[in-house]
Amino acid sequence: MLDIILILVAIAVIIFIIAVAMQPSDFRVTRSTTIIAPASAVFAQVNDLQKWEAWSPWAKLDPDARNSFEGPTSGTGAILRWAGNNKVGQGSMTIMESRPDEFIRFKLEFLKPFVATNTAEFTFNTENDHTTVTWSMYGKNDFKGKAIGLIMSCDKMVGGQFEKGLATLKSVVEGAR
Repeated sequence: MLDIILILVAIAVIIFIIAVAMQPSDFRVTRSTTIIAPASAVFAQVNDLQKWEAWSPWAKLDPDARNSFEGPTSGTGAILRWAGNNKVGQGSMTIMESRPDEFIRFKLEFLKPFVATNTAEFTFNTENDHTTVTWSMYGKNDFKGKAIGLIMSCDKMVGGQFEKGLATLKSVVEGAR
């Protein structure tokens, strides 16, 4: 009987390993909203890392998180480092590219609760007095990331936070007009 249980456990482990290995390595999460404001007003809120606290969804998850800033306050080279509770973890984001009123690319480095390096981007497209802002994050999953993806969808987990952040960003920008 013990032999049968061990064989069944071994088969289950093998099936799990195969299922994890077959998961895609690449992931991408994208959300958008339209804000009644010129791109310059929206861009200014995202490009200045010290303004993130007003609209970032993670700032609300841990109001006691410690933030520190390095380099310029905005644009290429600006860095935000954070350390907070288990909902926000610890890490940093660095603006790698900033094109006024069009595009911002960040390098995200997570240290806790897990180690990962990803890329985030914001694009700003204006038509008349409306700006569509799109927030994306993408990267590669290692074996552990693929295994977690079987249980929790990155798109649902992070996408919901992006939606909250974009809604608050919309309120901040439109409220300032």
